[in-house]
Amino acid sequence: MVIGDGENQTLDLFLGIGLDKRTAENSIVNSKVTANLTAVIKEAGVVDGCSKSVGNLLYMVATKFPANALIHRRTLLEYIVSLKIKTTAQLDEALKFLANFGPEKFQLSEFEKACGVGVDVSVEEIMSSISQVFQENMKAIMEQRYHINVGNLCGQVRKLQPWSDAKIVKETIDQKLYGLLGERTAADNEKPTKKKKEKPAKVEKTVKITSAPLPVEEVNPYLIFPQPDENVKVHTEIFFSDGTIWAIHNSKEKLDKHLAKTGGKVYTRFPPEPNGYLHIGHAKAMFIDFGLAKERNGSCYLRFDDTNPEAEKKEYIDHIQEIVSWMGWEPFKVTYTSDYFQDLYDLALKLIRRGLAYVDHQTPDEIKEYRENKMNSPWRNRSISESLKMFEEMRLGMIDEGKATLRLKQDMQSDNKNMYDLIAYRIKFTSHPHAGDKWCIYPSYDYAHCIVDSLENVSHSLCTLEFEIRRASYYWLLEALDLYHPYVWEYSRLNISNNVLSKRKLNRLATENLVDGWDDPRLLTLAGLRRRGVSSDAINDFIRGIGITRSDNSMIQLNRLEYHIREDLNKAASRTMVVLHPLKIVITNLAGGAILDLDAKMWPDAQNDDTSSFYKIPFTNTVYIENSDFRTKDSKDYYGLAPGKSVLLRYAFPIKCTEVIYGDDGKSIMEIRAEYDPSKTTKPKGVLHWVAQPSPGVDPLKVEVRLFEKLFLSEDPTELDDKWLSDINPHSKEVIKEAYAVPALANAVLGDKFQFERLGYFAVDKDSAPGKLVFNRTVTLRDSYSKGGSK
Repeated sequence: MVIGDGENQTLDLFLGIGLDKRTAENSIVNSKVTANLTAVIKEAGVVDGCSKSVGNLLYMVATKFPANALIHRRTLLEYIVSLKIKTTAQLDEALKFLANFGPEKFQLSEFEKACGVGVDVSVEEIMSSISQVFQENMKAIMEQRYHINVGNLCGQVRKLQPWSDAKIVKETIDQKLYGLLGERTAADNEKPTKKKKEKPAKVEKTVKITSAPLPVEEVNPYLIFPQPDENVKVHTEIFFSDGTIWAIHNSKEKLDKHLAKTGGKVYTRFPPEPNGYLHIGHAKAMFIDFGLAKERNGSCYLRFDDTNPEAEKKEYIDHIQEIVSWMGWEPFKVTYTSDYFQDLYDLALKLIRRGLAYVDHQTPDEIKEYRENKMNSPWRNRSISESLKMFEEMRLGMIDEGKATLRLKQDMQSDNKNMYDLIAYRIKFTSHPHAGDKWCIYPSYDYAHCIVDSLENVSHSLCTLEFEIRRASYYWLLEALDLYHPYVWEYSRLNISNNVLSKRKLNRLATENLVDGWDDPRLLTLAGLRRRGVSSDAINDFIRGIGITRSDNSMIQLNRLEYHIREDLNKAASRTMVVLHPLKIVITNLAGGAILDLDAKMWPDAQNDDTSSFYKIPFTNTVYIENSDFRTKDSKDYYGLAPGKSVLLRYAFPIKCTEVIYGDDGKSIMEIRAEYDPSKTTKPKGVLHWVAQPSPGVDPLKVEVRLFEKLFLSEDPTELDDKWLSDINPHSKEVIKEAYAVPALANAVLGDKFQFERLGYFAVDKDSAPGKLVFNRTVTLRDSYSKGGSK
């Protein structure tokens, strides 16, 4: 790796905190990690170096710290540098705690309790817990000897002693194993051999799935599975209601087994694929999945459908867990489809042995052509033994990518294209972000999704309507494997005007730098909405308001979402004043050095005796108003300032324009001269917001303000097909580098939200830094949505 001089300094900085050279170099390649880690080192005060253990924790902070809690990062760093937090387990709990609190204040005692500050686990306590774990696992240890899963033993100890030192635990377990088992034998060093499963006896099995009763003439002819040529004879008949939508059917045995596991409670799952950031459509899915379980006193999994390692990243996994928590939902358990890779593989072997799956060598184009013509693959009727052999070669990496797939033997003559021998497994020589390098064959979504639903005893599998056509395959596969059938129900997906909610399209916008990343405030990603200043309460209120239907052709207007955002911010955002495009006004009848301290209301209903609801603003002989609030010619319908006309400065005094000072070109206005009415007897009809110089010759507080409009010009940019990118609104973002703000805003921090009077609602952006505040406009003040209307 070649790096420049500036990068050399950064590399030395990272090496100084104990990072290994490879990690440090990889960090420099990622500009975001570089910026975060540099800031963390400076905040922690360890630019001259620190111990490796502290440095590793600082690296975790830089890469995992929740953005919504940035205000608390310095506090966490103090705990790390002072060695009050000294293990990754403690830091993980600290990060979870801060993510849940966000920018809110919290009690340090609660924080310390949550992450085990002050809890010292002695070696004696560790050894005692290890002894307990060994006693519970003694039979397995003696049988498996050094083949025992040490990581699993360590995990059991951590459950007993969560704040123990992981290194000491591992070393002590190794020592105890050695003391118990002695030196490794030749057998201990051999890889364990898998026991061969006995070939199943020939059986004949008939299963029927029946839908709700229908007249005989309305029942479609049943589908007969192709019979295998070896070992297992299967004759499976499946009746269904209309050729595409199959009905749930569970035998009493399956149902009893399911109810024994769930206790009769509702079990749902929220199953995002970790290949991007979540958007507002996922907020609807969360509301349904988690909400149904909560309403029925049940449980909801957060399950990562991670079957495509090429598109998935740890960054997305971390983001999804953080956003689910931010949205107010608590998973019953976090699982991964990859947790079941072995089960899925074993079930694939079962399908092959039953003659219901085969290894195919068609190319993607050939598969597409054959499906369009409802033709069987040339390899569809290959022998079971040959498919088993080829599938094993796929697993061992002996076949190149794209040269073989495992396909389900379904019905190539069906009216439902999702029954055209779907692909169950494909070869990918790609490391998996969760499963590592163990596998080079990966299951498809269509194969894995329904099986894992069943294995996790999901009672209600809820998804959007585009998956309705897949219901036939869903139930076909579960019946073919004798697995429990969850109840499947589809609902309409969320479509919001002037936006795209396809993750593929969002990925293009983010990765091709057409917007400023996944959390760009113009996007309807949940990270973008949060950065813009939208709360999770407003999003959930919006979802609740639109309801859950099966009508899939509705377009929700963006202003309906904005209505709920305003409703929320009207209660949460304090009032203040900012001038975006300042026009200077010199008040000639107020002494140059005079400063009047005035009270301004933070809340519209503030009572005069409630001092906490007011903030101080200076009034001097130099004030600034919006450039657009002045005209050289007055009119009856104009409420701003004009020559000879008076307006009221909010919370201050009436002023009257007495003179206009032009520039050398005779057109541009340099400043306005005015007189104020200290008696307030003048009653002008216009009221303007304003900002004054805090003292003579000193500019007001300068802040950056970002204004956002609709990202796309068309109501539905997806109708433009491959030309959708040309519909991006070129004026969707306006950056005002030097707006003027009242002095009270200098103390604003990330997470603070305000109503800039007459301008809209604004939130502090994460790009803010000491001495440079950045505000995003969340939404304007105008509300074009009527609750009783059709908009």
